[in-house]
Amino acid sequence: MRVRERLEEVFADEPFAAAFKVRGAPALSPGTLALVTVLQFAEDLTDRQAAAMAVRAIDWKYAIGVELDDPGFDFTVLSKFRARLADHGMERVVFDRLLEHCRAEGLVAAGGKQRTDSTHVISAVRDLNRLELAGESVRAVLEALAVAAPGWLAGVIDVAEFAHRYGPRVDGWKMPSSKTKRERLAQVFGQDALALCRAAWDPGAPIWIRQIESVALLRQVLVQTYQIRVDARGREVVSKRDADSDGVARQYPSGLAL
Repeated sequence: MRVRERLEEVFADEPFAAAFKVRGAPALSPGTLALVTVLQFAEDLTDRQAAAMAVRAIDWKYAIGVELDDPGFDFTVLSKFRARLADHGMERVVFDRLLEHCRAEGLVAAGGKQRTDSTHVISAVRDLNRLELAGESVRAVLEALAVAAPGWLAGVIDVAEFAHRYGPRVDGWKMPSSKTKRERLAQVFGQDALALCRAAWDPGAPIWIRQIESVALLRQVLVQTYQIRVDARGREVVSKRDADSDGVARQYPSGLAL
C-alpha cells in the first residue's frame, strides 16, 4: 500500500514515451511494467512467477493499480519490456527517478552506499529466467522421451532421480536466495542437459531421438547457456555462462564430444 501511495509518481508512463509509440493497439503501461520489474526483483521471482503474482496476489494488484478481476499479461511481456529499455538506453530511468524521489523525501542521504542499481536489477532478473529456462528444457525432454522412447530413456539415465528433480515445473520452485545455491542448481541442470544430449547424439542411439523438437532445443540451450571445459586435472567442468562477460555461444566447444 505504501508503494502505491508514496511512489506512484515514480512509476509514471511519461518517462518511457520515447520507447513506446502512442499509435497502434492498446499496450500495457510501461510504468506498470517497471513497477512489476522492481517487485519481481524484490521478491526474487522469474518472469513467469511475477506474471502469476500480478494475477493472483491482491497486494500486487493494489500496488500496480488494477482491478481484482484483471486478467494480467503473458510473462514474455516482461523480457520484451527489458529489451526495449535496453535498446533505447533507458535502463536507469526508474532507478534515477526512484533515487531522486527518495532523496526528496529524506529516505536516503548523499554520500551513502546504495543497495543496488537498475543494471543489477535487470541482470538478477535475467539470470533467474535463464536458470528457469535450463531446468524447464531438461524437463521438456524427459516428458517427451518418457512417451516416445521410455525403454531407451531408462537405459541412459536414472529415471527415479530425474523424476524427483524434474517432477514439478521448475517455475513453481522458489529459486534459492543464495547466489552459491543458484549456481549449484544451474550446474546440476547443465550436467543433466549434457548427459541427455550426449546420449541422444551417441552413435548407438536411434537417429529420430535427436530429431524430437525438445531434444534439439535442449542442445541449443546447453550451447548458449553453459561452458564446458577441462580443468587442470583433466576433469570436465560444466558451468553457467555469465551473459555480461562470456556472451552467448553459437557453437559447441571444440575438443569435447557431444
